[in-house]
Amino acid sequence: MSEHIFEMEQEQGGLGKVEIAPEVIEVIAGIAASEVEGIAQMRGNFAAGVVERFGKKNHGKGVKVDLREEGVAIDIYCLVQFGVSIPNVAKKVQENVRQALFNMTGLETSEVNVHIVGIQFDAGKQEQEAEQ
Repeated sequence: MSEHIFEMEQEQGGLGKVEIAPEVIEVIAGIAASEVEGIAQMRGNFAAGVVERFGKKNHGKGVKVDLREEGVAIDIYCLVQFGVSIPNVAKKVQENVRQALFNMTGLETSEVNVHIVGIQFDAGKQEQEAEQ
C-alpha cells in the first residue's frame, strides 16, 4: 500500500485494482462518528471553519487517518453534549466508524482512537438556569 492511496487487492481474474484516497476514509469516518447520538460536533482546524462558512460541508473534519503496517489507524476529535456518558459515546463512535469503513471499503481498522476535546452545553438550558 502507498502512503497516499489505499490499494485493495482484487481476486484473481479481476479487472484491475481499486485505490481509495485517504480523504475518502476521512469522510466516511467523519460521517459515521457524527451520526452517533451524544456527539455535538467534530473538531476541525481554522481552514475547515473558513470552508464551512462559504457553504461547503467538510465531512472529514476532526478525523486523522494513518496507514500502518498492521492496518489503518484513525483518530477522531470531537465534542460531546453535556450530560452524556463519555465512555458509552466513545465506544459507539469506535463501533460505528469501524463498521462503516468495513462495509464501504472492506478495510479493517487496527485502531479507532476517540479524542474528546470539549463539551457542548445546550445554550437554551444555560439561559433558563441563569434567569432563575
